[in-house]
Amino acid sequence: MKKELVTQYIQAYNNFDVEGMLANLHDEIVFKNVSSGEVNLQLLGLSAFKAQAEQAKSFFSQREQKITSLEESADKVEVNIAYSGVLAVDLPDGPQAGERLEMEGKSIFGFRDGKIISIEDIS
Repeated sequence: MKKELVTQYIQAYNNFDVEGMLANLHDEIVFKNVSSGEVNLQLLGLSAFKAQAEQAKSFFSQREQKITSLEESADKVEVNIAYSGVLAVDLPDGPQAGERLEMEGKSIFGFRDGKIISIEDIS
């Protein structure tokens, strides 16, 4: 069951389907993005997550998270991800619109009441 929730979430992400991403999230979702060991984004609650997900849609003209491995335990699912995307906007002091980004990362999903309660994206 948990694996299916994660797979549906990632499929919705790849399709820019924010409502689909939200469908399996707990109202008290906690999202953290960790890059180089530093938390650079933390969101609490469904409305904050939705606002960020809607905003992030405009950053990419194309994006895909591909699961390279998945490990399910009693209370979490950990997936290794190969990420690729094409920027739709110029990033300050960084890549420009039209450039392809590729990276490897890991996402850890926690669960409560049959829904995803936490997501930690690590790159």
